[in-house]
Parts: sequence; C-alpha cells; structure tokens
Amino acid sequence: METLRIPPSAPPCKSRLYSTEATLKLSVFRQLSSQRRSKIGSLTLRRSIADGKKGGFRRSQDGSSTMEDEKEEGLLLGTERDGSGSVIGFHLIPPTAAGDTKVVDSHNKLPIDKELIEDIEKQEKVPTKVTYNIVFVTAEAAPYSKTGGLGDVCGSLPIALAARGHRVMVVSPRYLFGGPSDKNFASASEVGSSFTVYCSGDAQEVAFFHEYRAGVDWVFVDHPSYHRPGNPYGDTFGAFGDNQFRFALLCHAACEAPLVLPLGGFTYGEKCLFIANDWHAGIVPVLLAAKYRPYGVYKDARSILVIHNLAHQGVEPAATYNNLGLPSEWYGALEWVFPTWARTHALDTGKAVNVLKGAIVTADRILTVSQGYSREITTVEGGYGLDELLTSRKSVLNGIANGIDDTEWNPSLDPHIASHYSIHDLSGKVQCKIALQKELGLPIKPDCPLIGFIGRLDYQKGIDIILSATPELMDEDVQFVMLGSGERQYEDWMRVTESYYKDKFRGWVGFNVPISHRITAGCDILLMPSRFEPCGLNQLYAMRYGTIPVVHGTGGLRDTVENFNPYAQEGHGAGTGWTFSPLSRENLLEALKVAIGTYREHKASWEGLMKRGMERDCTWDNAAVQYEQVFEWAFIDSPYIG
Repeated sequence: METLRIPPSAPPCKSRLYSTEATLKLSVFRQLSSQRRSKIGSLTLRRSIADGKKGGFRRSQDGSSTMEDEKEEGLLLGTERDGSGSVIGFHLIPPTAAGDTKVVDSHNKLPIDKELIEDIEKQEKVPTKVTYNIVFVTAEAAPYSKTGGLGDVCGSLPIALAARGHRVMVVSPRYLFGGPSDKNFASASEVGSSFTVYCSGDAQEVAFFHEYRAGVDWVFVDHPSYHRPGNPYGDTFGAFGDNQFRFALLCHAACEAPLVLPLGGFTYGEKCLFIANDWHAGIVPVLLAAKYRPYGVYKDARSILVIHNLAHQGVEPAATYNNLGLPSEWYGALEWVFPTWARTHALDTGKAVNVLKGAIVTADRILTVSQGYSREITTVEGGYGLDELLTSRKSVLNGIANGIDDTEWNPSLDPHIASHYSIHDLSGKVQCKIALQKELGLPIKPDCPLIGFIGRLDYQKGIDIILSATPELMDEDVQFVMLGSGERQYEDWMRVTESYYKDKFRGWVGFNVPISHRITAGCDILLMPSRFEPCGLNQLYAMRYGTIPVVHGTGGLRDTVENFNPYAQEGHGAGTGWTFSPLSRENLLEALKVAIGTYREHKASWEGLMKRGMERDCTWDNAAVQYEQVFEWAFIDSPYIG
C-alpha cells in the first residue's frame, strides 16, 4: 500500500524575500489544481522595512505560514493569473513610498481573491487517496482464457482498479491448447529466470511470461501441466485428474511473483494485497499464513478470498494434502470430513482436504459477487456444507455485484450486431431482431416476442424447468432461441425440440461470442431460471441492450433485476424486468406470460423497461469503488497468523 503524500512547502528564498521589487512564487498555491491536497491555512507576510532586519517564515498552530520580524510593517499580496483566469502565483505589491508604508495585518486584511478561497475550500474536501499493490490470482482471465463469469471478472476488474491508480498484477496459467486460442498469449514474453516450486513431493520448474496491457501487469505461469487440449479444467472426458496439483502450482508461483519479478524495473514487494479467486487460488492465503509470515515475509500483506461459486470447493482425498507443499501441522485448516450418508462404503472414513475451506479459514476478508449471494451461502440451503464456517466469519464477509465491460457490451458500438442503437434511438433494435430471425431461419416477424437463453445446460441453470415448460410456452405466439452446451441429455433435447417446433424454436449447441451478442441484441426477453446464481452477467448484458430479463429471484439476479411494478410512480411504472420465486414450471410460465402481454399490449411500459435497464450503472468503475472500501477494511485488522 502506498500513500500519496503532499510535497512539503517550498523553503523561503532569502536572497529575494526582502526586495520590494521581487515576485513571490509559492508552490503551495501553484498546486491548487492538484486533487491530492492537505488543508492550506492563511498566509501572513510581515517584515521590518524601517531597520532592514531580516525575518523568516514560521508555521503557526493552525497551519498558516507567517513571515515575521521584530517590527510589523506590511506588504500587500497580489495575484498572478494565466490566460484562463486561474491563479498561478502571487507577488508582493511595494508601497508607494517608505514614509507611506502602513502596518497591514494580512491575517485579517490581505486582499486574497474570493475565487482563491473557494478553490481552497473545494480542495480541502478531497480525501487523500490510498493506493495498493494488488495481486489477482485466478484460473482464468479474459481475453487470455475464459469459460464463464470468472474470466470476465478477472479480465475487467483489474483494469478498472489500475485506472484508479493502483498497481495491479494478474497471475494466471499460460494455457496452450494447441489451437487458435494459443495466440492469446502471443504478446507475452518471458520475464525473469525460471523458478523452482516445491509441491507434489518434488521440485517443479516454472517460468513467468509477462504482458503490460491496459495499465495491468498480466503474468502467466508456464508449466507442462498447462499445455494440453481441452479447457482450463478438463476435456471431453471430464475434469483433469491433476487439477489440484495444477492450481497448487499456480498458488505457489503467485506468492513468489511479487518478490522476484522486476516488472517495470522493480518488484511489487512484500506489502501486497492478494485477491484469491475461487478454490483454484485458495491455497494463497494458507501459504501466506503457513509458509511466509512465520519467517517475517509478507507480514504486512493481506488476502481477500472472492467466492464466485461455492459449489466448487477443490475437495480431494486426505492423502493428497502432502502434495500441496504445506507444513504438516496446517492439515487442520483444510481438513474435511464427509457425513456418513455421503460416504461411498462402510469402510470409507470420509476424510478429505477442502481447499476452499482452508481459504475461508485463513483469508483476511471474504467477498462474494453479490450481496444476495453473501447471505445465501450462510444458510444450510446455499452453504454446501460450509454454512456454519461462513457464518462464523460473517464479520468479514461482504458482497459486491459484478460489473460489465461497457466497451465490449455497448449496442451503439458493438461490431457483432446488425444495427447499432442507443437509449436515445431504439430503432436499430428491431433491425437486430430481424437479422437474428434471418440468421436462425425463423419466420421474419418483428412483432412476435422473441425469447432467448444463453448459458450452461445444467441443473444449476434450471434447464429442466425450461424443458418442462417449453410445450406450453410453444402454444403461445412466440419464438425461442437457446445458446449453450453442457449435459448431453439437454443438448439432445434442444436438437429434438428444434425439429419439432421448426417455426418457433432454435437450439445452438456450443458457445459462440458473436452469436451471444446477436441474441442479446435481437431478443426482446432473456430468460434466466437459475436455481442459484452468485451474480450472473447475462442479465446485465441484456439490460444494457434493452432486452428485458425474466429471472428466478435468487442471489445476484434478485439484486440486479428490479421487479416491474406498472402502478408505481403514479402509473408510470418502475423496474427493469420480472423476478419470480419459488422456482417452478408454473411460476416461470406466469412471469413469461406477463412479460409477453406487456410487450404486446403496453408498448409505452415496455419502452420504459428498456430505457431503465439501459441507463442502469453496471460498469466496473462502480464496483471498483466498493472494492476499495473492502481493501481499506482488510488493512485495518491484523493479518491472519494461525
């Protein structure tokens, strides 16, 4: 953490201070335009003209600067301005004659401009800004690697924080899949020398690659375990069996990077703020407490655990603890025992290690990606076995809703959509709808409500609810398009449904970024019936594009989508979409039918919904300010030492 301090006042220039013809330049006033300013008191100038004795400056108790001698004869202080009228300096106004010189108590009578006083008062209200050396540790960061919201967050939030003056590093694996995505790392060059990491019972050689982009140091850990086909976590056969090792390696390397990498000519050093994202980075706070602080390293560092999805915890057999490179006495921090009903057989002791549990125990602060989710994970229903532990740490648990990249997701600039539009001119949206219908082979019906879904095809996203509701939904005069991949049964269902409802339903198996933009822009309604949703980004993208979200009222969906009330604000309505709860086929259909009816019969209300969603502040700048408050709290308390 670095504090930007106000430079000291310039010392008096004695050789010129006593000349009535001289011009006095005071740097403390020259810097009035600076945003980082301490309180400036009044300026009093007194000197002896009669006997020529030298005086000097002194600092009064109220912070004012005073130049004094034995006798009090005064000079007037005049202002110098630039072409725009801004005050850039001051000069002494000489008396007309020595005999006419009068004593002027400038503390009360000095004719300083009223504009100057107002400027000073404004500057006094600006707090001193505190900056931090921040190290993000993450399994993925867009655009280098991405499978979902985690990649979006760790690709955008660091840039927003760097823009606010922080020094930011992102540490992530250098994935080489042997395909087109490898070019994402083409601009990163090797930095420093190879480094030895001790984990999994052996010495592992890793290298660091670095790219400075958008004000952020992007650091990629290179190791053969990151060079394989698939995605960051697995391939077509499932999750990689050595994921625990791969991400333990990432954590060890990330803890060393601030100490050994001379980025920009000097290292980040020990006084860092580590932001560990999900279980993949969960060993970082454990390492700080178990490996570094006992030896005086990182004693002033802090760690924040950000939980993007509590369902994934990094649980492995207890015997794998020895592969993590942690002292044996710290096993208890990661120890996990499954209840009897969850064990596989009678001789199964249920003992395991839980990486996310260790992070929750040792992190200095804990964040989730929405306020609603921070509450849900402390309940039995949403805690996935960690609810009691999270409740015990509730005093350091907060939630901050994710933002979106409003340069990538901007309907007035988006290169992927057929026609640009904005909150001031919505005419382009119907053109995007027509273009999407043409692309998907659907009948061109601009007035037909077009519903979209974008996401994983799995239980969390409520696909089974969509499946059960689709036959009744298809009885309505609507069109429905789904984009996603996941469980084979749901992919097959999408194909069958498309063949059955040829004029109403389209299913795109897989994921395609340009298509996701075109669906977001071309649809009228976005459906998100997630069982749980830590934050959700698609509903934020939809509102940005004037597409109305219909969502299950859970987690971040409930936090970000305001339920439409047509009778609020004297009949002018309020809200940005529809939420329904509890999650059921009947409630989903009811919410969709209300949305469809509003679209058809209440065009003015629908346009109001669109505009309120488009003007909503979903940027990362807003989230970054909230993160800074948590940073401050993290450094108020002492670090975790076990």
